[in-house]
Amino acid sequence: MTTAPDARQDDRAAPRFPSPLYDLMYGHIHASVLRAVVLHGIPDLLADGPLTAAELAARSGTRVEPLRRVLRLLAARGLFREFPASPASPESRVSHASPVSHEGDDEQRGESVFGLTESGAALRSDVPGSQRAPVLMFTDEMFHRSAAALPGTLRSGEPGFDAAFGVPFFDYLADAPDKSGLFDAAMTSRPGTSNADIAESCPFPASGTVVDVGGGRGGLLREVLVRFPGLTGVLFDRPGTVAGHLLDDEALTGRWRAEDGDFFTAVPRGGDVYLLKNVLHDWPDEDCVRILGVLRAAVEPGTRLFVVDAVLPEDGSAHPAFAVDIIMLMLVRGRERTAGEFRDLLARSGFRLDHVVPTPSLSSVVVAEAV
Repeated sequence: MTTAPDARQDDRAAPRFPSPLYDLMYGHIHASVLRAVVLHGIPDLLADGPLTAAELAARSGTRVEPLRRVLRLLAARGLFREFPASPASPESRVSHASPVSHEGDDEQRGESVFGLTESGAALRSDVPGSQRAPVLMFTDEMFHRSAAALPGTLRSGEPGFDAAFGVPFFDYLADAPDKSGLFDAAMTSRPGTSNADIAESCPFPASGTVVDVGGGRGGLLREVLVRFPGLTGVLFDRPGTVAGHLLDDEALTGRWRAEDGDFFTAVPRGGDVYLLKNVLHDWPDEDCVRILGVLRAAVEPGTRLFVVDAVLPEDGSAHPAFAVDIIMLMLVRGRERTAGEFRDLLARSGFRLDHVVPTPSLSSVVVAEAV
């Protein structure tokens, strides 16, 4: 009599794909691998098409076998594709080949070629919306040392960054031009904060002046001015930040100016609309009230304020900004907030929350008015 196979034995033999637990547990490995290939310029080397691991190693000054293994993992994560080599052109071998199998000897593996997927192409430094700077920032020691200090943060409530580096995050950036430059570049293009989506979602008037407070290098302001030719703009941020602005565009000539200063002290007057993008989430409630109070003192009643930040769901349902909230916990004393929490902050500062506009990006637009 034939017996049925043991289902438990079949389960043991089947490959087990990572559970959410394993993805979390190995997350730092994926981040480290990603940082390594970006630092060595591998995505840029693939701009013209796929190359073998040996070709990539020779051009990047790396070793073939470690590089192949790292790229294999990132191929499994959907950023690269691996194919068997063929005498055809790189374009045809990518479009017609099947992903390579690793059964066989090392020589066979050495003949495979690697290319970028659509997601991986964002790692190149020369593409619009490049994610190179965000990758390098979020995998920098500023972040991983702060993350390692989270057990202490849970006991003390103090940012892990302060414990790891001995100074607050923004004080550290003020004395570290290279890190400050990386931060500014990453904030200009970090994922989930599409300036185009935000500019399209904000109810801007047809004419007037937009003041972007803490506007970084002006990526959002530039998008707004391009989309709304009747508007003029003022970019306001730290001196070293506005010095690297992105507003030198013939189409914008005569329609903008940059001012430097400290938004805890004063902000430019005379605007019809004020922007605060990714500013309030950096600060605890009392500091947010100070920032908003300085802004309220500079504007007339009825002036509109657009606060661009993630807005967490009131019911605790899943939202990608929960991860950003932990970054705030690690680095600074800020936090992501719900609409109700924004309403309270604004009311304490002389503003009234009118409504919240969702966008296709991570951020929403909290529309408020000075009262």
